[in-house]
Amino acid sequence: MPTISTFLGLQTALRGLLAHQRALDVTSHNVSNANAAGYTRQEAVLGASLPLELMPVQTQTFGGAQLGTGVEVHEYRRLRDAFLDLQARASATSLGYSEARSTRLGQVEEALAEPSDNGINAGLAAFFDAWAKLANNPESTAARQAVLSQAAALAQTVRDLDARLAQIASDAQGELAQLTGAGGEVDRIAREIAQLNVAIARAVQLREQPNDLADRRDALIDRLAQLGRVQVQDDPARPGSVTISFGDAPSPLVTYDSVTWPQTLTAPDGRVGGLLAVASSGGTIDQYRAQLATFARNLADAVNTLHGTTFFSYTPGNEAATLAVAIASPSAVRAGSSGAAGANDVALAIAALRTQPGGPAEEYGRLVDRIANDARSVQNDVTRNSAIADAAEQRRQSVHGVSLDEEMAALIRFQRGYQASARALTTLDETLEVLINRTGRVGL
Repeated sequence: MPTISTFLGLQTALRGLLAHQRALDVTSHNVSNANAAGYTRQEAVLGASLPLELMPVQTQTFGGAQLGTGVEVHEYRRLRDAFLDLQARASATSLGYSEARSTRLGQVEEALAEPSDNGINAGLAAFFDAWAKLANNPESTAARQAVLSQAAALAQTVRDLDARLAQIASDAQGELAQLTGAGGEVDRIAREIAQLNVAIARAVQLREQPNDLADRRDALIDRLAQLGRVQVQDDPARPGSVTISFGDAPSPLVTYDSVTWPQTLTAPDGRVGGLLAVASSGGTIDQYRAQLATFARNLADAVNTLHGTTFFSYTPGNEAATLAVAIASPSAVRAGSSGAAGANDVALAIAALRTQPGGPAEEYGRLVDRIANDARSVQNDVTRNSAIADAAEQRRQSVHGVSLDEEMAALIRFQRGYQASARALTTLDETLEVLINRTGRVGL
């Protein structure tokens, strides 16, 4: 039959002292990490310790009873909401996608240089002005030379724009390779998550609570969500471990301690998806280059047809990058179809291309409008997705972020609990001191 120890009260007060000390330690840990990125607020969950079972013969009613033995820390809990994590990561994925596209389309707008004195619009205007001046003075060698000079400058501007678009696509592809290639950021994140899986699963198996390791893993998953769509699943075979899928890859990226990467991606969303949409074959920049090539081909064909001989040359299938003036001598520039003195019908017809419905100027204007509209649209996406991501992160921080005001209040509460337990311990100690050392010594 269990007996009630004389020192049970001391043990009960000591449990209260130790429990509140652990709670103070956890609160201090929260305060220390208030500004640490990725830190999740922790809480020492206090609860009653196992009671002392009293037999029926030990109670006056012979009904048995349980005698409380104080308090203890049941767990050190991370204050994390999986649903808010899901929302925050989804919004971060959308923001990463729109930011990647916005950055590259902003570079395309800069390369376009419209409106300016150095863009293709200005070059077209100067080219058609030169033909108009030649029509006014068809015998002038200087006017013919001006036509050739403006034509060469226009062709060079078209080639330069195509080269800049190609460079922007190449830079985006380079960034994509750095993110998704072997040893790239996705690979490094996945391998660290796999290592954390092993460490966390081992700690869970030992009935430990690896909260800080879980914080590091969640921070890595958050970064991965910025790069592409992620799906996180608990591994039932290894408690504490997670399986992670990335984008639309055919196989999981991380399975416990193994990493499967690189993999083929087509529409992974996130920053990787944005770069793919912009720079992949048939992507946005390729479409711009194709439209620019169509403009260059149509311009050259229209001028060549009206000129009667090859004025512009180009390589089929690569028109914008190879557009050039095929005439070397001003005397080869035709002002009139008949060749008679004063004939200017060719110069007038080519100059009229400036205002021709569906002509080169209008066609190039459609390209400019498309790029401007795309850039404006994706910037609006960035603004909207940024607001959504900020709101989602604020909701998440309201749960797992550290509030110094709350922690200060908790410090005071646990301090008072610690002091009360210490006072109870002192009182019991004094009582036992009287019982042990002074009982029977009358008059002392």
